Amino acid sequence: MALELKSTQFRREREGTWRELEKLVERAEKSGVETLDGASLTRLPTLYRATLSSLSVARAVSLDRNLLNYLEALCARAYLSVYGVRERPLSLLLAFFAWRLPIAVRAAWRPIAIAALVMLAGTLSAWWLTVHDPSYYGSFVGEMEQGRNFQSTPEQLHQSLQGTGNSGQLGAFAAYLFSRNAGIGMLSFALGFMLGIPTLILTFVNGLTLGAFLALHQSKGLLLEFAGWLSIHGPTELTSLVLAGAAGLKLASAILFAGREPRLTRLARDGRDAAVIVMGAVLLLFLAGLLEGIGRQTILDTLPRFLIGWSVWGAIVAYFCLAGRAHR
Repeated sequence: MALELKSTQFRREREGTWRELEKLVERAEKSGVETLDGASLTRLPTLYRATLSSLSVARAVSLDRNLLNYLEALCARAYLSVYGVRERPLSLLLAFFAWRLPIAVRAAWRPIAIAALVMLAGTLSAWWLTVHDPSYYGSFVGEMEQGRNFQSTPEQLHQSLQGTGNSGQLGAFAAYLFSRNAGIGMLSFALGFMLGIPTLILTFVNGLTLGAFLALHQSKGLLLEFAGWLSIHGPTELTSLVLAGAAGLKLASAILFAGREPRLTRLARDGRDAAVIVMGAVLLLFLAGLLEGIGRQTILDTLPRFLIGWSVWGAIVAYFCLAGRAHR
């Protein structure tokens, strides 16, 4: 009986504050904190602290459970209104493209350069080995061969480059490449925790596949046509794979070269930037999939393929180099 009286008196003395806070929180949740007037904005943190104090007292004197549940829920809602993210989803999305992504990419220029060099080394290695011994070709290309090998005639290879085959089959192949490369990119990022070694291996393997295809078409006198065929989507796709590898290397760098910072602190900070980079890499892969699934089948001349593919890549590089420079 004494506990019930204590709870009733406690509620009577403070309930006005709770109700006032509840009304302000409901307005903030419904229309946003920015819709509150100046007096309400000033009042909100004061009411929040008073209610938080009431919750502490209620817990200390073990008041009834229903009252504790009400105060805990009200304090949690008020906390989000006072300290929570004020930006709307559209604002966050615009900020991501306007400055977060390009700034994160520019800050990671060293791991990007390393990933690009490793991929280039894989490409040159496979090209040299395949030119001197075509038996290496199957090992480097694997399931991506799709009937294109050293037994194919130049006419067969040229027909595949023209995109005059079954459009459904080409679309399925484009979808397969997107899912495959997206998986490789995410894996390259995730395996950065293993000191970056698997990330470097995956990036090198991607270069091996490209180098083997170059050697094949060079041997058939179709190197220029293959370069045009690849240009539609290749620069964008390879850039996305390099970015994913760079994101993994950034995680490895945070572990290996934390300096005087605690490793977890450095990893948390660099991990956020790496996550932004890998999100950009996935978006580039989606763009490459569109270019591959549509442009490569409808644009059959080599020169327009070069112009479109490398123009898109130039726009992407310009965006990463110039966007967000005014942001502080």
